[in-house]
Amino acid sequence: MTDKPAGRMRKAALIAAAVVAVTVLALIGGLPRVRARARLDRETAQMAVPVVAVIQAKRAPAVRDLVLPASVRAYVEASIYARTTGYLKRWRFDIGARVKEGDLLAEIDTPEVNQQLRQSRADLATVEANLKLAQITAARYEDLLRSDSVSKQEADNAAGDLAAKRALVRSSEANVKRLEDLQSFQKIYAPFSGVVTARNTDVGALIDAGARTELFHLAQPERLRVYVNLPEAFIPSAQPGLTAELTVAQYPDRRFPGTLVRTAGAIDPTTRTLLVELRVDNPTGVLLPGAYAQIRFKLPNPAPTLLLPAGTLMFGTEGMRVAVVGADRRVALKQVTVGRDLGTEVEVVAGLQGDEAIVVNPSDSLTQGQTVRIAAEPDGAGSAPAP
Repeated sequence: MTDKPAGRMRKAALIAAAVVAVTVLALIGGLPRVRARARLDRETAQMAVPVVAVIQAKRAPAVRDLVLPASVRAYVEASIYARTTGYLKRWRFDIGARVKEGDLLAEIDTPEVNQQLRQSRADLATVEANLKLAQITAARYEDLLRSDSVSKQEADNAAGDLAAKRALVRSSEANVKRLEDLQSFQKIYAPFSGVVTARNTDVGALIDAGARTELFHLAQPERLRVYVNLPEAFIPSAQPGLTAELTVAQYPDRRFPGTLVRTAGAIDPTTRTLLVELRVDNPTGVLLPGAYAQIRFKLPNPAPTLLLPAGTLMFGTEGMRVAVVGADRRVALKQVTVGRDLGTEVEVVAGLQGDEAIVVNPSDSLTQGQTVRIAAEPDGAGSAPAP
């Protein structure tokens, strides 16, 4: 009888041991899966938060460096035209020649003008002879009128004829003077000292004063006028006396100083730019009128601005915006006003203080108030680093 209870107790102990063994094995086998599941949940939660890279805006320098294309012109230049008609008899200076004021450039043979002048002088002699006769006749009629030998009407006719003859003389004298002036234009003189930059005629060429064909072009290169179209944003800095540097392709290592002397005083409605003129001294003549040049201005920055990479901007119907990450790791979309486009960077003239953490290359899916994680932030960090 005693053996049966003891057998039952051993059997119960074996069953309990088996249950404990199975439970331990289950716990040992399931624990890695529980840990893996927990780790997966953490990673999934972290991946659900976008990772962004942030930067801070740079302060723009107090002096802005501005380079613009420029047009170089001689300080004094003129196109030389003929004032009389004829054939070119001779020319004395070719392109590149330096001339002084009053030098004879060319002579024109004007046979037709010469003939007209001879005819007009003969006509003048005729009307002068008629005037003398009219003066004698009028004087005689005046004397005869005193003795009532002629009528008042006849004396008035003689006086009127005298006045008409005097008018004819004045007309003929004016015509002679006109033709003498045309004849004087046979010789073409340099109006100022300079360089002949163009000669567009040759001996025997027909010269037609009415055709306005340029015979010579004269330029004075000792001083140059440099014209630049200045964008509207820089107009407040364009004051007379502002200095600049001119560079040309043929002398890449040289800088030629210039001074702003005047502006057009009005903005071109087509280009929205202001035409400004600079004076550049050129005593050695190394700079040539008509050259393509660049002008480098150093303009004071009237208002503090910030510089941002172009990739930080977000374009949308709301306007130009940037994504700013706050201390709570939440995104704030701020509208900004952009100034100059510098290529890889843009100027921000309004909308930012300068100490914000700004998202680089923001995704279009970023929304106001969205939580993000900064790329440099360690895993599991509770908050983003202070901007």
